[in-house]
Amino acid sequence: MHDHVIRATAAGGTIRAFAADTTHIVGQSRALHRLAPVASAALGRTLTAAVLMSQSLKGEKDTITIQIKGDGPLGGNIAVSDSHANVRGYVYNPDVDLPLNINGKFDVAGAVGREGYLNVIKDMGLKEPYIGYVRLVSGEIAEDIAYYYAFSEQVPSVVALGVLVDRDESILNSGGYVIQLMPGAEEEIIGQLEDKVNAVPAITTLMAEGKTPEDILQIILGDFGLNISGSAPCRLLCNCSRDRMERNLLSLGKSELLQIIEDQHGAETQCHFCNNKYQFSEEDLMKLVNE
Repeated sequence: MHDHVIRATAAGGTIRAFAADTTHIVGQSRALHRLAPVASAALGRTLTAAVLMSQSLKGEKDTITIQIKGDGPLGGNIAVSDSHANVRGYVYNPDVDLPLNINGKFDVAGAVGREGYLNVIKDMGLKEPYIGYVRLVSGEIAEDIAYYYAFSEQVPSVVALGVLVDRDESILNSGGYVIQLMPGAEEEIIGQLEDKVNAVPAITTLMAEGKTPEDILQIILGDFGLNISGSAPCRLLCNCSRDRMERNLLSLGKSELLQIIEDQHGAETQCHFCNNKYQFSEEDLMKLVNE
């Protein structure tokens, strides 16, 4: 099945949920950025989180950006999604390689670091974007996203993110879910939901068994009157262009561009998200200077 994300409610609308399969997105990202396994796990979790969080965006042109900067060797990672679940991202150091942690899992927290911050930036077409900032609580990413929801948006949330990497470093599956308590949720419902969440296997285990996002939410929320309200494809898509790169060059200022012309007689720019390169000749740069 193709990558997709679903939206749902339960318990008369007092529970909101999102779930996604991002296996192909993460597989493409691994190949594009030549990610080591632990970097695949870290970026995959962040890409999945961005897809899930994008489903709360309202406007056609709205975007959400997750920036994670820790003190680990990964350096940081960034994921951006629009309201249509078109997502892109990268890590600072894609070749980070660490031993497995004490649980025999990829040491994402060790790669990201346990000291640092997570930013969520929502650009909704207003004069200024909304920026939420929290300190990292674990570096495992899912726990950090849950803490962001609780601290910055005051929404109690369960967040599960996972990436299963094969022995040849390819991506076997990737996905996640977010389950949130809305105002009016009864204490009895909250307790029952906690029991369900604590009993459910890891997201990668469920997906390895062939479970879809729909199946996973049914397992967790089926007893609460699950109502799947929508589904949308999600995909890896970069919005870089030559015009955008020209604007980046212009932002350097005319004096800096003139220095580049004198020293290098041209310039090459590269998109961090998709690695596309754009060549600018000396003549191209002079046109920018004279604009």
